[in-house]
Amino acid sequence: MAAVAQERFSELTYSVTDGIGTITLNRPSRKNAFTLEMVDAWATALRSARTDPEVRVVLVTGSSGSFCAGVDLEDFSQVTTTLGRFEVLQDRVHRVAAASLELDKPLVAAIDGVAVGAGMDMALACDIRLASTRARFCESYIRVGLLPGDGGAHLLPRIVGQARALELLWTGRWVDATEALELGIVTSLHEPDALADAAGALCRRLADAPPVAVRAIKRLVRNGERVDFATSLDMVAAEQAVVQSTEDSTEAMAAFREGRRPSFSGK
Repeated sequence: MAAVAQERFSELTYSVTDGIGTITLNRPSRKNAFTLEMVDAWATALRSARTDPEVRVVLVTGSSGSFCAGVDLEDFSQVTTTLGRFEVLQDRVHRVAAASLELDKPLVAAIDGVAVGAGMDMALACDIRLASTRARFCESYIRVGLLPGDGGAHLLPRIVGQARALELLWTGRWVDATEALELGIVTSLHEPDALADAAGALCRRLADAPPVAVRAIKRLVRNGERVDFATSLDMVAAEQAVVQSTEDSTEAMAAFREGRRPSFSGK
């Protein structure tokens, strides 16, 4: 697969190259704090990736040594009514979190520098998070008298446990990269100049895997949070039957027997 697409928005870019869709937050003067325009572009990119057969994995990252400092309070301060605030969250900001969770392809975050407030929530909505050794995390809402506005109260307890999540949400304290690794917020740490290569290598490995099976695995894991074990086994049986009927399954078996690297078409 070759480079097939690139879309540019004012302060966010989305490109697709060799099966990897990359969303880059590019507002370094504000540590990539997002505006309403960026939120709309982010959600559009995720929805495009979900149905684009050329995309097998999505990477989210930030530019210039930051991941995302959350919402740009100046941009959002223009929304002053109760209804307006509700609609901005539900109809715009939450569309990114919803699109992240609806995406049944791997969603990877490469986090360098700060991930604060909604920026941390956006990272938590990803399947796997890699970080640099200088990454710092903060569920900062309580510091400005707000609630976790973009899924943090739902996502964080599922990663670190309820008690630790409440402690982080109630105190709004900073978590450095080492503690983030210990808590399971991130899966690995890398020197800042090695983070992009590490994230790229992981995305390459995921993009080279059989995509039908990869997506089925994600659905099974996510649905396993909502159903009982017997129902989960029924779902496995159905998904397995589909996966085994694909050309990629035949190719995987043949490559294994022949001791060669497989090539998957997504069919």
